Amino acid sequence: MTLPVALSGTDVIGQAKTGTGKTLGFGLPLLDRVTVPADVEAGRARPEDLTDAPQALVVVPTRELCTQVTNDLLTAGKVRNVRVLAIYGGRAYEPQVEALQKGVDVVVGTPGRLLDLAGQKKLNLKHIRSLVLDEADEMLDLGFLPDVEKIINMLPAKRQTMLFSATMPGAVIGLARRYMSQPTHIRATAPDDEGATVANIAQHVYRAHNMDKPEMVARLLQAEGRGLAMVFCRTKRTAADLADQLKQRGFASGAVHGDLGQGAREQALRAFRNGKVDVLVCTDVAARGIDVEGVTHVINYQSPEDEKTYLHRIGRTGRAGASGTAVTLVDWDDIPRWQLINKALELDFNDPPETYSTSPHFFEELSIPAGTKGVLPRSERTRAGLDAEELEDLGEPGGRGGRGRGGRGGRDESGSAERERPARTPRRRRRTRGGAPLGEGTPAPAGAPAAEAPAAEQSPVAEETGAPRTLRRRRRTRGGAPQEAAVAAVPATPVDEAAEAAVTPAEGPALDTPEPAAPRRRRTRKTAEAPTEQEQQAAVETPAAEVVETPMAEAAPTTPRRRTRKTTSAAETAVATAEGTETTAEGTETAPETTEAKPRRTRKTAATAP
Repeated sequence: MTLPVALSGTDVIGQAKTGTGKTLGFGLPLLDRVTVPADVEAGRARPEDLTDAPQALVVVPTRELCTQVTNDLLTAGKVRNVRVLAIYGGRAYEPQVEALQKGVDVVVGTPGRLLDLAGQKKLNLKHIRSLVLDEADEMLDLGFLPDVEKIINMLPAKRQTMLFSATMPGAVIGLARRYMSQPTHIRATAPDDEGATVANIAQHVYRAHNMDKPEMVARLLQAEGRGLAMVFCRTKRTAADLADQLKQRGFASGAVHGDLGQGAREQALRAFRNGKVDVLVCTDVAARGIDVEGVTHVINYQSPEDEKTYLHRIGRTGRAGASGTAVTLVDWDDIPRWQLINKALELDFNDPPETYSTSPHFFEELSIPAGTKGVLPRSERTRAGLDAEELEDLGEPGGRGGRGRGGRGGRDESGSAERERPARTPRRRRRTRGGAPLGEGTPAPAGAPAAEAPAAEQSPVAEETGAPRTLRRRRRTRGGAPQEAAVAAVPATPVDEAAEAAVTPAEGPALDTPEPAAPRRRRTRKTAEAPTEQEQQAAVETPAAEVVETPMAEAAPTTPRRRTRKTTSAAETAVATAEGTETTAEGTETAPETTEAKPRRTRKTAATAP
């Protein structure tokens, strides 16, 4: 009915039930109006009529339908070598731009990507002779209408416009007439096919509990004669969750919904067409125009939004004269919505029977073998599964590949920064705590002396770090350079200035003495008096463990051991031997302490000289 009218160049509004061949209804007239080199060779066209710009445009609502229409047109135009290009989002721009530059006769695309390329001047729409809106009621819906209007405004005023859909509400037809010139409305139905739904689809509607639906679907998928099956969900999250549950139950299932990348969506659809997956769980993105041979069962896991969605969903089976089964599971909350759908389509399921996965009538009506459980027996798991289908890298803009590379790079950078921080932080702690971990059983790291050396060189910075750190250094009685740093950084306590003046000359020769332990004998500000032989012997025989384990609170006021350190050069040599023994026992090197002490002694002397 459509071909004679469309071939004459008249605008057409075509309406027919799902599965009746609408794609070729507009595809053949579209291909006939395109001028290709074969027409020039046959004498049907002149050479100047040839162009590399697109001559026909087909606008579709979903990416899956875009690829399907493209393949159908390529098959139909193979003999005349018609160049057909699919343009849709989720793929890289570059291959599509390159194909447009080489030359294209027919473009099939989704509104978003078409507008992008046309706005970038990559897609030339000035030579379009024919425009087709497939699934026109969806294209002219409020969501797509602004984009469709922008595309139509880019086209030549003199063109052929065709609208095709299975459902064509009156409001949509009135809206479509704004863009058409005296269109012919063709509504094709079979003489014996009454009603809105296809007669050879057996429909079953059940009132089911939401928590029992996965078990019902798993048992329904084991019905006799079941081929490929499509399960429709209302939300993307439900579709993803149900696909995982069916996979755990042993079914070869795949998912198609908007949250998946385009590569994963095409992988699932290819696996479904090739038979590697026999259960496709999807949202309404796959309800429009998808034609897969061998689909015997369509399951509405959740009630559709309206009667149009219901017709398009169940229309995935019973195509091209085949028979099929449609099962709808209606939740208690969805009963009012379903009754509206039932009334609009004039069906006989106004009050669906309450049904569970163990209900006898559920097994009888759907030919499910008795005793079937919700897990597929291992002997029947013969499908290859979704993983057997190759996942094509489509170069998705902003896809997982780009984020993965960026993410891994970011993790490496942050990881290296975190690895550096622990190396720096302990050095700071050892510098500010003045070697306290050595006395409390914490082993001194090998880099401790190297870390303490900057403390002596950066004493002005250490002085600016605050009073609490400096006071903690003063209380240490068993460190080396940190205690001396405290003496250099903190103002002298009220000690007899005469005694301090006496200490300063005694320290003069010690600064030039290479003995490593000498600075530890000169931390207190007592008068330099020669110790007795008993005091020297006591200092030499003092065990290192006693010095290490002395509590901080008790060690601070203790003075007898400090007095023994104010000695002459000869006494200092003897005590230094004992100190060398102590530091060896503690495992601490003293040479760096001497280098730290020298500048501090110089600064302290300079400070006390006035």
